[in-house]
Amino acid sequence: MDSLEMRGINQVYIVGGDGTHRGAYKLHEEAMRRGKKIAIIGVPKTIDNDIGVIDRSFGFKTCIEEACKVIECARIEAASAPNGVCVVKLMGRDSGFIATHATLAARDVDLCLVPEVPIVTEGPKSIFKHLRSVVNRNSSAVVVVAEGAGQDLTGAGDGTDESGNKRYKDIGKWLKDAITKDFKAHGLEANVRYIDPSYIIRSVPANADDSEYCILLAQTAVHGAMAGFSAFSAGLVNNRSVMIPMTLIGESSPRKLRLGRRWGRIVDTTGQPL
Repeated sequence: MDSLEMRGINQVYIVGGDGTHRGAYKLHEEAMRRGKKIAIIGVPKTIDNDIGVIDRSFGFKTCIEEACKVIECARIEAASAPNGVCVVKLMGRDSGFIATHATLAARDVDLCLVPEVPIVTEGPKSIFKHLRSVVNRNSSAVVVVAEGAGQDLTGAGDGTDESGNKRYKDIGKWLKDAITKDFKAHGLEANVRYIDPSYIIRSVPANADDSEYCILLAQTAVHGAMAGFSAFSAGLVNNRSVMIPMTLIGESSPRKLRLGRRWGRIVDTTGQPL
């Protein structure tokens, strides 16, 4: 705050997730305490799309497009080997928005795993039984898994990262090894590949839809600040451009994937056990 005052800055635009918004609101509170007319405005941003209230984060649709390209490569890779299985790990620490949207958009995935749904490894609903059936029928299979899925199976992570988030074990590697082991236990050959595009799916130029969306968010943020508002975040809610109280972003995030119609579509598309 001292730095803002010294430089005569009266508008601050902060782009980030729920943690960033909580920090921004503290900055707003300090400005109010000092009686300073400094507008603090947020723009919600997370590639996982798990910020509450808003319809979606900017960049999310571009990310899905890139993820679909990776899935297409995975299908070709899997089909190029006898009993080929290709595991694709996509971003999503605590929510499966990227994994589910990419699965539905690609329409070429046989198993989708997300943090919100426990992974079943035994019995009639076992993912391994499903994969054996798919490979027996189609000679290959593609698995899409969110990075935060199945952490109860991989074992505890090692501490926290620089942002204070719990470190997760690599579910993609665990799946690769587990699928290979299961096929071998049933006397079957399996050529299992593992693709982790990591940040590549978000490190690309925005598509037309996201570019337009960014202009909308930017104009909403600036118009609100010039009108004298502060402690709000610009977002899209029910397809309308709105100014959201900054505290509401922090209180409602991170959000989880709702296991309703969308998950029903996943099960219908992949044929995986419900």
